Amino acid sequence: MVSWWVRYAVGVFGNPEGRGDVNCRVFYHDKCFDGACSAAMFTRFHTECVKAADGSAWRYAYQGLVHRAGSLFEESWFEARGENAIVDFKYSASPKLTWWFDHHLSAFMTVKDEERFRRGQMDGSETMRQFFDPAYTSCTGLIAHVAQTKFGMDMVPFRELIYWANIVDGAKYESAKAAVEMAEPAMKLTMVIESAPDEDGESVSKKFIPLLTEMPLQQVLDQPFVQELLGPLLEQHFAVLELIRERAVCERGVIRFDITDQPTEGYNKFIPYYLFPEGTYNVGLSKSSFRTKVSVGTNPWTTKDVGELANIAAICERYGGGGHARVGAISFAVDKEDEARAAVGEIVAELEKSGA
Repeated sequence: MVSWWVRYAVGVFGNPEGRGDVNCRVFYHDKCFDGACSAAMFTRFHTECVKAADGSAWRYAYQGLVHRAGSLFEESWFEARGENAIVDFKYSASPKLTWWFDHHLSAFMTVKDEERFRRGQMDGSETMRQFFDPAYTSCTGLIAHVAQTKFGMDMVPFRELIYWANIVDGAKYESAKAAVEMAEPAMKLTMVIESAPDEDGESVSKKFIPLLTEMPLQQVLDQPFVQELLGPLLEQHFAVLELIRERAVCERGVIRFDITDQPTEGYNKFIPYYLFPEGTYNVGLSKSSFRTKVSVGTNPWTTKDVGELANIAAICERYGGGGHARVGAISFAVDKEDEARAAVGEIVAELEKSGA
């Protein structure tokens, strides 16, 4: 078998130097395990099931997207020729968009965007190209289901990828201890993908996509560049664990903390429940290089009835954010800490009143 790097370098699974024609540009949720897995799953599906117009092998380029204050897309990013795909991220009404897969409740930025998507579904023009279903635990799982049921693709080789994308994105770990102590390869990969510093202004998650199309997760984890990143990130992980231990409080079922004075590109979102298993909700305020972030979540191991729990996506949408029913986030500009802190206060008060 030709090595993954040779295939990547010659353009079968990517265009790392950005030179030459790109047949398909794949936009994906950056700094997210399911985002990287979705891009890998889409690449394999597209390679195996979609024939290039001229019969040649597809060339791919990848661009990570993050939720931030302001515009999420620039029209100039989309390929004028070839195809454009967005996976595990909000819908774009660009006429250049070819493929779209998402499973987030807050998938549309505007009512007009949703209306445009619905028209494409009703008139049949996009029913085999654009897919939205918030019932899916992961976007990787949604792409796999579509590829198998609508295009006849064999999913057996991707069982591990789909399984762990569902576990990670659905917060289906057996315990907070398992999620925070990270014994499994997928959990360590999640930390590297979410928290590794950018290289030359680009997220390292792009490096993982070709590997995830070809390798089992342990083999990906064993790659030298991953191991080089892993050591410092594990140290940082346990340092952030102690920082949150010092800062967090849990009152009336709501865990809250503020670590904006200690900027971090990401942290394990299960730490609050590891420290306060009795908490129902978590509202954390943090800062990275490009945003001030309010993270809102529901304890995956809460014993409360689902019908009693607040819809986190709906709460976050009121502040310009979004997410899933049980977890979401809001992005503010880096210099808007006061606005973010005010939002935290309001959200905490609302969750406390909800009977946490």
